[in-house]
Amino acid sequence: MMTKLMGYAWIAEEYRLSLAQPLSVISAVGSTQKSGVDGEVIRQYYTAKYLPESTLRAHLTFALKREPLHLELLARLFTQLDPSELIAWINSEPTGQYARRACFLYEWLTGGVLDHPGVSQSNYVEALDPNEYLVASTPTMVARWRVRDNLPGVREFCPIVRMTPKLKQTLSYDPAFEIERLGAEFGEDTLMRSSVWLSLKESRSSFAIEHELKKVDRIQRFAAVMERRCGKGWVHLAPTDIEMLQREILGDSALSYGLRQSPVYVGETTGYGDYVHYLAPHWHQVPEMLNGLKQFEWKTQGQSSLLRAAAISFGFVYIHPMSDGNGRVSRFLINDVLRHDKAIPSPYILPVSSVMQKHSLRPRNYDQVLETFSRPLMDSLSGQYRFGTKQTAPDGSEYNLYFDRYEQTAPAWRYIDMTVHAEYIADVVQITINEEMRAEADILRSHYRARQAIKEVLEGPDRDIDAIIRSVRQNQGKLSGKLAKQYPQLAEQGVFDDVLEAVKAHLPW
Repeated sequence: MMTKLMGYAWIAEEYRLSLAQPLSVISAVGSTQKSGVDGEVIRQYYTAKYLPESTLRAHLTFALKREPLHLELLARLFTQLDPSELIAWINSEPTGQYARRACFLYEWLTGGVLDHPGVSQSNYVEALDPNEYLVASTPTMVARWRVRDNLPGVREFCPIVRMTPKLKQTLSYDPAFEIERLGAEFGEDTLMRSSVWLSLKESRSSFAIEHELKKVDRIQRFAAVMERRCGKGWVHLAPTDIEMLQREILGDSALSYGLRQSPVYVGETTGYGDYVHYLAPHWHQVPEMLNGLKQFEWKTQGQSSLLRAAAISFGFVYIHPMSDGNGRVSRFLINDVLRHDKAIPSPYILPVSSVMQKHSLRPRNYDQVLETFSRPLMDSLSGQYRFGTKQTAPDGSEYNLYFDRYEQTAPAWRYIDMTVHAEYIADVVQITINEEMRAEADILRSHYRARQAIKEVLEGPDRDIDAIIRSVRQNQGKLSGKLAKQYPQLAEQGVFDDVLEAVKAHLPW
């Protein structure tokens, strides 16, 4: 007996919709009402009495009522739907909240206007339940359908974040308060000194993610840019801001600056040929999508900084607006948003990249989080792109990848479900503060105590004492000839033994 599907699953099958983003929830008829997890999918079973009639309005009502919003599916549905179906629905249920929400979503997603005067009565309903989604801070009243438009983005780009139990718990985590607690434990001076090292650590780790650790000048430049730019003014998403960041981070080495005007993909060349991990939107789509990301940032101000930072950072990666430097700017944006929102105080820079590059991070590491969107996207595009003769793009970049279904793929790029991404960034920030920053502060405090203990034995400026500590640790507690020559006092009877005891007492051995 075939399973009787319900909601979005029925709509996708009935209208033969090809989705790049699989449904996170699949509803069907079962012998009892229950739900369970099947890999990445939640399967919901309802008894036969819940089975809607075999009509769009019945199954879309079920979906809007009982399933997570899937904007990509609705965008694809509405491009082929005869608008008269929605008009007939709203005529038969002029006060029905699901009919009104469906008409609102049709006009919001398509930019078209239904041949209908709208409704004049009924209470306003939210486009999204604010208890279940990240929403706009101030909804727009759409009088035509009596709907509060609290979608977090705009038609050109609107990431969706579902408030899972894990994310609801995240809302109680206050990064600024946790940093304040570290200051109380280790001392404000120690924590402030650690901020310099944390900036450099974030820069080094960001380059390590992209396997570019040898580029010392770029690492130092990136650290300086973060200290100078993070949280200053507005969040850096305008094209001029992005080009400025790109120039400051990359220096004079980039082949082109600003928004790209060429195809771009993330991939590798193997013995079996070219392999594409991710194909980014067409460069003609980039300006409007980037503006959509900026609108998302503006509309969600006042909402959870962790969720905002996640959607903005990963949204930037997926839009891939530049030819080079996208990864670094995306990770810059995490700190930029958190500092802008006062979620972390100045001058702190969270070394999030240090945590993000850990492949042991559970349940997913950075690459695996990216793949929650890129892998199903590329599976849906299998056989639709090819490599051919090299050509030169308007920005001077050479390319040999050809793809002619950018418009058909746009709903996937525009309406990414970033729930997993938000959970990941929430984990990363908590680990960064609770473990990385704590460890750094502990090291600095221990180093300070070792330095003070040595000063009970030797007089000298901090830089000389630090050089002695460094040499003692590097030489496993032995007095090197170079150190003895540089500081003859260490060769005097008992002096080096006292120095060694001070180092061992306060620093890990």
